[in-house]
Amino acid sequence: MKRATKRTRPRLLASAATALTGLTLLGGPLAPPATAATTATAAPPATAGTNATNAEATGRGCRLPAPQEPGTSADHTLASGGLARGYRLHLPEDYASRRGWPVVLAFHGRGNTGAGTEEFSKLSTLPAVVVYPEGVVGTGDGDRQAWQGAPYAAPGVDDVAFTADLLDALTAALCVDERRVYATGKSNGAGFAALLACRMADRVAAIAPVAGAYYPGTGEGCAPSRPVPVIAFHGTGDVTIPYGGDADRGLPAISGWVAAWAGRNGCAADPFTRAVKPDIAVSRWVGCERGARVEHVAVADGGHTWPGADSYSGGGVTTQTIEAHEELWRFVRGHRLPAAASASATASAR
Repeated sequence: MKRATKRTRPRLLASAATALTGLTLLGGPLAPPATAATTATAAPPATAGTNATNAEATGRGCRLPAPQEPGTSADHTLASGGLARGYRLHLPEDYASRRGWPVVLAFHGRGNTGAGTEEFSKLSTLPAVVVYPEGVVGTGDGDRQAWQGAPYAAPGVDDVAFTADLLDALTAALCVDERRVYATGKSNGAGFAALLACRMADRVAAIAPVAGAYYPGTGEGCAPSRPVPVIAFHGTGDVTIPYGGDADRGLPAISGWVAAWAGRNGCAADPFTRAVKPDIAVSRWVGCERGARVEHVAVADGGHTWPGADSYSGGGVTTQTIEAHEELWRFVRGHRLPAAASASATASAR
């Protein structure tokens, strides 16, 4: 294990004014009032750093000493599929093993690393346990780590099984809420987050892909065991993963990909779309089964980048109009797994 590194964690949405700004930007008046059907799997609203955010202590690691100092990030390894797999773990500054913390899984893009993704994404500022898994070097030019579902992924490597093993290890060592596990990622990592929604809907409550590379292998035969809430970010000026798709690589148009998820979730066919900033348009599908909302954040002229990143995250324009880490957290924190799904996944892991 490498030496833990200390990170200063600013409060997310620290003031009431900031909170209102964040909620108005992407969570404003487009959606109709919630009904009984739409709140079945929704968690009560919570603000950063409050006990409401960390209410259920369901992890088997509750009451155990933390594996590293709270407020730090450290690299760990895990045996999975006959390989030593790496991951970077960040614990929030106020981590305590007396209450269950939500978990955010953040998957890097092709050729990137967990540490690099932590740096530009700002996800470690969230009031959550944040995990940055490491992919395995795949095929093609250069020694570049990649994830299952892409044509350049390492043959025979089961990253879905690795993710399940990783969640088992986290729940054994940490006090986490197994009903609030969320997956995000950039590019190839975003495509893998989508694959997890297809294959591990009993363990992943919601996904938030950014600049997703949705190769056919990330969605073929996708039949999730439950509707999965999705918020997807993508720049219309992305030339790496074109917004309009790339037939030669089997990449779908982004608007069609999001609409397909809305269809899986039983949402109304036509979304409500509104420009919330000069370069930001948000589309929302409503009437979704079990409250599994679907949102798409389109960044006009945005590149293959992470919105709000202060350091390099990919080619093209990086908007500073929104902070992706804040907006995805606003979305995912309102969703949790049904108790039955979580109990079934936990039982199978033991």
